[in-house]
Amino acid sequence: MLAALNAVTAAPGAAQTFLAQGEKASAASPFADLVTEAVGQVNRLEEQAQSAVTGLVTGSGVDVHQALIATQKADMAFELVLAVHNKAVQAYQSVLGMQF
Repeated sequence: MLAALNAVTAAPGAAQTFLAQGEKASAASPFADLVTEAVGQVNRLEEQAQSAVTGLVTGSGVDVHQALIATQKADMAFELVLAVHNKAVQAYQSVLGMQF
């Protein structure tokens, strides 16, 4: 996920999308795609953690360490997405507070 973030920030002009006149934006921006992918990845990690904990509780061969690692991965991914969300909201509020 961090590699994807670095690729987007390192690409020249990644933040700007130029559209021809009269053409509507039918495709999502690269940032929106990145956020959608990150949320999907967090969701998959949460599902894996849930299945690991369920396997541990039911005794279907899941080790305690595997369940804890899956849970911590999901927690860290969620915390990262939450931090990005908070920074984006903070930047948006800063832009709203600017006077032109």
